[in-house]
Amino acid sequence: MKNKTAIWTFTAALAGFLFGFDTVVISGANQPIKELWGLTPLLHGTFIMSMALWGTVVGALFGGIPSQRFGRKPTLVAIGVLYFISAVGSGLAPDPISFSIFRFIGGLAVGASSVAAPAFISEIAMASKRGRLVAQYQFNIVLGIFIAFLSNYVIAQIGGEHDWRWMLGVEAVPALLYILLVLKVPESPRWLVTAKKDSVAALAVLNEMFSEDEAKAELESIIGHQVTEKRVSLMDKKYRRPIVLAFLLAFFNQWSGVNFIFYYAPQILELSGFATSESLLSSISIGGINLIFTLLGMYLIDKLGRKTLLVYGSIGYIISLIGVAMAFKTAAAPSTILFFLCLFIASHAIGQGAVIWVFIAEIFPNKVRAYGQSFGSGVHWVMAAIITLITPVFLDGKDGILKDAPWVIFVFFAGMMVLQLVWVLSKVPETKGRSLEELQEELTIDN
Repeated sequence: MKNKTAIWTFTAALAGFLFGFDTVVISGANQPIKELWGLTPLLHGTFIMSMALWGTVVGALFGGIPSQRFGRKPTLVAIGVLYFISAVGSGLAPDPISFSIFRFIGGLAVGASSVAAPAFISEIAMASKRGRLVAQYQFNIVLGIFIAFLSNYVIAQIGGEHDWRWMLGVEAVPALLYILLVLKVPESPRWLVTAKKDSVAALAVLNEMFSEDEAKAELESIIGHQVTEKRVSLMDKKYRRPIVLAFLLAFFNQWSGVNFIFYYAPQILELSGFATSESLLSSISIGGINLIFTLLGMYLIDKLGRKTLLVYGSIGYIISLIGVAMAFKTAAAPSTILFFLCLFIASHAIGQGAVIWVFIAEIFPNKVRAYGQSFGSGVHWVMAAIITLITPVFLDGKDGILKDAPWVIFVFFAGMMVLQLVWVLSKVPETKGRSLEELQEELTIDN
């Protein structure tokens, strides 16, 4: 593969950086906003914490439409514009309603990016390197998470009455940089063939990626595996297997509790006994562990395979979640809880975190990939929104149902991960090292 492919992958993956930053930066603004506007736990969860996620649900469910109709590149550019508007608007919002609207806009960008970016990267990558290249998107997500935690801590140390506004508004800078960079990437050659029927343009892109002979062979393979029906629906029963795989992978991803821990990390650490400033600092360690083990997952995904990493991750989830639950139940030292939380994040980063966007981008045929990615991403974000919405009801300092027994939540998540382990071992296929067209033949059920 030529260097241009690496550059295009890096640029598209930057959408993941904004994804990670945008979704987690709210954790630092959570408590100041709660004190400023004095909302009830339910309203705080609805308008402040989960509104971006409902935007993400909409962006994910419908992001496949512009990605399929107008192309991956225009969608990636539009995503950057939405991030920029959201960052500026959230930082300047005068009230909860306007704040929630701008957070919703940011959520649209997150959801659409989880559709368009992995699809684009998977379609320009060689089979032998596809896992590592698509995983760059996940790496950028966790890098964005880490930088968000770090940024929140630094801004909080500087202080000021409106420091939370700076926490949210600073995202405008990387959003603008991303827009300028993504304008220079080409359109996906597979989209050009399947959606535009433009083999000439597709070959021009492929020639920038491969040698002339390899480019022609790749084009012939793409054309040879096209779905020939005039109307193609994701709901066709031939796509039942990839739909079920995408649904369950996305479902279990969120019911591990990963976004619950990321979004509410400072609050969880305060419940364990850390002071507010210590909880923000400790959140950085969670982000750092996530970053390190995501790098390890990227290294291993094309060596060990997707299924093996999911198995290792599931086992790590179960051990760490039970450890957190026991630590809360026995009132163990805060450092013990932080250790198990870091173990949880490491397990996620090397397992589900490294695999989810790669796997969903691989299992759907070229003709319906954007819609399949949209479906899987939509399920992921619906589950994330539900968890984020209800968390304040369970954990709020005064009125939370489980404020005195948070260990119950972690036991529940551990039980879900036992179910995930059984499913992975019995039903999940291995996709490493196989072309998208080969996977299409195996996973699509012919009538």
